Amino acid sequence: MRLTRRLAALGGALAVVVGLVTAFAPPASAADSMTSIGPVGRGGDMVAGGGRVFVAADDRIVVADNRGTLIGTVTGMSGAVSLAMTPDGTRLYAALRDANQVAEIDTAALTVTRRIDLTAYPCPTSLALFGGRLWVGHGCSTAWDGGAISLDLSAASPQPVQITTQLSGAPLVAAAGNTLVVGETEISPADLFVYDVSADVATLRGTVATSSSYLRDLAITSDGSMVVTAFEAPYIFNAWDTTSLAKVRIYGTGPTIEGHPVAVAVTQDGTRVAGALAPGRFAQTGPDVALYDAESAAKISANDNPIGAVLPGGLTFAGADLFAVLKEPYTGRFHLWRLHGALLPASTLTVTAPSTGTALEPLTLTGRLTLPDGAAPGAQPVEVSRRHPDGTSTRLADVRTETDGTFRITDTPPVSGAIGYTVVWDGNSEARWSTASATATVAKRQASLILSGPTKGVAGKQLQFSGTLDADGKSVPPGTELTVLRTVSGRNGTVTTTLPAVSPDEDGSFSFADTPAESGQHTYTVQIGDKSKTFLPAQASHDVTVRGGQG
Repeated sequence: MRLTRRLAALGGALAVVVGLVTAFAPPASAADSMTSIGPVGRGGDMVAGGGRVFVAADDRIVVADNRGTLIGTVTGMSGAVSLAMTPDGTRLYAALRDANQVAEIDTAALTVTRRIDLTAYPCPTSLALFGGRLWVGHGCSTAWDGGAISLDLSAASPQPVQITTQLSGAPLVAAAGNTLVVGETEISPADLFVYDVSADVATLRGTVATSSSYLRDLAITSDGSMVVTAFEAPYIFNAWDTTSLAKVRIYGTGPTIEGHPVAVAVTQDGTRVAGALAPGRFAQTGPDVALYDAESAAKISANDNPIGAVLPGGLTFAGADLFAVLKEPYTGRFHLWRLHGALLPASTLTVTAPSTGTALEPLTLTGRLTLPDGAAPGAQPVEVSRRHPDGTSTRLADVRTETDGTFRITDTPPVSGAIGYTVVWDGNSEARWSTASATATVAKRQASLILSGPTKGVAGKQLQFSGTLDADGKSVPPGTELTVLRTVSGRNGTVTTTLPAVSPDEDGSFSFADTPAESGQHTYTVQIGDKSKTFLPAQASHDVTVRGGQG
C-alpha cells in the first residue's frame, strides 16, 4: 500500500562552518542528490520496492534505481496520478485518471499485464493496497461525485465494490491492519471515514470530524492503529487513533507563512514520522522536510530544498534513504530528491581552516569525523572540494582519517579571496553522511617581472622579447595573463597601444613578438594589473630605438 510503504524519515546532516561561510553543495557523488525527471503536468506520487523507485508522471511512470538514477519508463499511461505496489515488489498499480482505469504493471519487465476498467467510477485518483485488495478513491470534480471502491485483485476480472459515495471530489485512501481510512479532500472542514475491512464487506467504524481544510496526504501505520494527516490548514500534522477516533498527537509547530503541509509518511516500524511543507503563497524559500519521533512528537531533524515544492504523495523511503518528488516553480519540471541515509543516526564532521593565507602558499586544514556513538571511526575516506570566489569549484584529492577520526588537508590555493573548503564523509550502513565547511581569506601574492629584448630595431622588422614572471619559486597558475603595452614617442607625439596579452608558462617564462611600423623611441611594458586573481600589481619595461626602414 502506497501510504503504508512511505517509510519517511530525514536524518539531517550536521554542517559545521568555520570562519566565513561559503554555502555550496557537496560533491555529487556523496550525500544527497537531485535528479531531473523533466516537465510533467500532473502526478508526483511514488512508491519504492525491489531496489527501485517509481514516480507517477502524468503520461508515464518514471523508474529510478535506489541511488536516484533514472533507469526506465513505463509509457502509455493516461493521467497516471497515484501508485501502489505489492509487498514483494513484483506488481505495480497505477491510477489512470484520464483513462478511467487501473493499470497492473510487471515491475521486472515494465509492461502492463492488465487494465481494470473503471468507467462506472471515473477519475481514479488515489490507491491503497492491503491484503490482496486494492482500494480506489475516485471523483472528477467537487460536484459531490467522489467515492471509494475496492477491487479483489485475485479475481481474473476484478469487480468494483462501492464503499462510499457522494463525496466532494476524489478522496484519499489508506489501508493497513484491517483498517481503511477514506479522507475528504476538496472541502473545508473535511472528515475522515474509518472502516473495518477484516471481512469482505467494509464496515464503517466511525467518522473523524477534523475541523481541518483540504486534505493533501495520509499515512497509516503498518498495523493500522494510527493515521497521520497532512491538511493545508492548520499548519501541522495530526495523528488519529483509528479505534477511538481521537487525536493522539501533533507533529510540527505550525508555521503560518513558510508553507502548507502536503506530504506525510510513517516508518514501517512506526517509530518515525516525516512531513513536508510546500512554500506558502508569499514564501520564497524551499519546502521543509522534517523528521519526528512518532511517540514523543519531538523534531529530530529538518532539511530545506532549494529547487521546488514537495508534491502530495511525494515521499517514499527505500532502505535507509528518503526520496521526495519536487516540482520546480515556473518550469513545471519534476525532480527526484534522494536524502541519503535519512533514517540513520547522524555522524559529525568538523573542519578548521587558517583565517588567512597567501595565494600559491600551502594551507593546512584540520578536522575530525565522529560516529553517532562517539566511537573512533578508523580510517575513513573523506571527499574534499575547494570553491573559488568566482563560484567555480575544484575536487581535490580525497584524504583518509586517522584511526581516531582526525585528518589533515594541505592545499595550495591558486587565487586570492574567500577560498572555501567543503569536506564530505559518505556515511556507512550505521551512520548518515556528514559535511563541514570552512573558509580562509587568501591574500594576493607579490611577484616581479623581468623583460628583455633588443635595444635597437628597424621599422617593418620583427622584434622578439622574452621575460619571466618571478613568483618566488612558485608555479604560475594556468590562465594567468600579462598585459603588453607599446608606447611610441616620435614625430606624431606619444601613442600607447595595447598588444595581445601573453600567458606565462608554469615556470613563469613568456615571450612575444612585435613589428614596429615607424621609427622612434619604443617602450614595451608587461604588467599585472588589479584584476589579477593571484598577484599584486607589478610591471617591467624595455626600451627599443627604432630607425626608419630602407625603401
